[in-house]
Amino acid sequence: MARIHIDLPETFLFETEITIRVSDLNYGNHVGNDNILSLLHEVRIRFYRHLGYKNELNVEGEVGQIVTDAAIVYKSEAFLGDILIGKIAVADFNKYGFDFVYQLINKITGKEVARAKTGTVYFDYSSRKIAMIPESFRTKLDIL
Repeated sequence: MARIHIDLPETFLFETEITIRVSDLNYGNHVGNDNILSLLHEVRIRFYRHLGYKNELNVEGEVGQIVTDAAIVYKSEAFLGDILIGKIAVADFNKYGFDFVYQLINKITGKEVARAKTGTVYFDYSSRKIAMIPESFRTKLDIL
């Protein structure tokens, strides 16, 4: 199987710190692979809140964002109490969505823990159909 390769952007739009909790750990006593995706979700929600949105389900009225796919490359372990710096950027726009690109770095050691991409599309929850990216959201991204 070919290895997944995720290129990181030169700049990120937002970063936040996340402390690893006991519930993030697996039987190996480190952050489980499934919990990395949850940490990325937390970074994404904090990014939306930073932009002034309550969450990713209500970006403009009934239009919100849904994840269509995800890819994660694991680089090193993270343990209970570690503080991770979660970074987020956007890439590969089309009229319905784009990719989020993430990087998780251990704040103390500087080691990269993971990098990832999630594909997203915008979705009109009232009509239950894919929608175009709200122009006001694109404008906010252009200002960053």
